Amino acid sequence: MVQTRKERRADFKLKHPDRSSRPSEETLLGLAEKTGILDSSQITDKQEEVEEDEVLVGRLGESFLWSVSLTMLHFTLDVLVMSQYAEVWEWKKLLGRTAQAFPVFLLLFYSFHPHKEASVLLPRLPPSMQPILHQLFFFVCSVSAGCYLVHITNAYGYYAIMKQSPPLGCIWIWSVIEQDVFWATGSLVICGIFLKAGGYAIM
Repeated sequence: MVQTRKERRADFKLKHPDRSSRPSEETLLGLAEKTGILDSSQITDKQEEVEEDEVLVGRLGESFLWSVSLTMLHFTLDVLVMSQYAEVWEWKKLLGRTAQAFPVFLLLFYSFHPHKEASVLLPRLPPSMQPILHQLFFFVCSVSAGCYLVHITNAYGYYAIMKQSPPLGCIWIWSVIEQDVFWATGSLVICGIFLKAGGYAIM
């Protein structure tokens, strides 16, 4: 015969726990809020700081890549100048001048291009002075190279133009690239004024 158990009634009253009062000890959630772990903006800022501090390519590697581009530009300008004066392309001389230009560009870019790694060849300037001195230096270079390039193309013979135009053109373009928009625009305006005031023409 099956016996059924009688349900026993609890001697104490059942009720939900009191959630209105705060716990006496600090919880993990409270610690996380204090340290800012849950703040997504702080996490993003820290990630950006790490990315900024991380140097993907060293000074020498960056200089090498830029020097290759400038050397290719030098070769292109050399070919264009020879074509303008209907000169026969002598590939041996063209490649020889291109090979000579590469180490010069490498040395210049390694020395003067701003980088997080300090240059071994030049003394380290104070960080507060570096941006303005960098802009001033390349501003002077771009104005000098641009104005002199305009002058020789109008006043010198074709042989001097063929020799000097490719390196001057590369230095001019590189100097403009290194500057901010304000400085670069100002240097180009000065070169334009020099062109008009001197009565020169664009050949």
